[in-house]
Amino acid sequence: MILAIDIGNTNTVLGCCRGHDILFVERLSTAPSRTVLEYAISIKNVLELNKINRDEITGAIISSVVPPLTNQFRDAIKKIAQVDALIVGPGVKTGLNILMDNPAQVGSDLIVNAVAAIVEHEAPLVIIDMGTATTLSVIDRNKNYIGGMILPGIRVSLDSLVSRTSQLPRISLEAPKRLIGKNTTECMKSGVIHGNAACIDGMIDRIERELGEKTTVIATGGLASTITPHCFHEIVLDDALLLKGLMHIYYKNTGASDGALK
Repeated sequence: MILAIDIGNTNTVLGCCRGHDILFVERLSTAPSRTVLEYAISIKNVLELNKINRDEITGAIISSVVPPLTNQFRDAIKKIAQVDALIVGPGVKTGLNILMDNPAQVGSDLIVNAVAAIVEHEAPLVIIDMGTATTLSVIDRNKNYIGGMILPGIRVSLDSLVSRTSQLPRISLEAPKRLIGKNTTECMKSGVIHGNAACIDGMIDRIERELGEKTTVIATGGLASTITPHCFHEIVLDDALLLKGLMHIYYKNTGASDGALK
């Protein structure tokens, strides 16, 4: 059994993989002030809540966009499972051909998402990850990572709106009853939900126009399930995409063969 962890700016996604199977997907708040012991306790609690025996964990892999926390999680995993985690970074085989000006600048989370999407879906692909930032990654028909876009994240935009206006309240991220709001809260919810959905639809249209062909669109991230139901394009929602990508990268680098794709 493999423990897979992706450290994001706001949330950390973790889960366990056995062969092709993702046994669970959970999220923890990313908190730079926590100690190794605190992270170890959090991981141990998540495993116990999902009825996972930590003695069954034979390996681990971490991707991270928060470098100061990478070693914290590596040491926490070592403390609770006595395994050395593989870190996604330079020297790790991904099988992904990155056609960017500086491939080293591509975030490890984007690489991991792309690895999973290429294995499981037909290219060309658009991969949307809705987290602290909303990112779109584009994979061409030859399965090359050719670029993408970075947009302000939904919560970041909403927090900025509320903090810079004196009369707008904090709201929950849920769809309003109607598109045209009848009060301030409904208007804000419509702007956030339908506005972001329209943005995603528009970006997909522009990507497909530039590529000259239709794409398979995959969405992941904590807010994907909130926004994508309101998009007009067909979008495959895959909350476990990151963990699937980590699983494939782990098996590719370790030579493990317990049911993983080659």
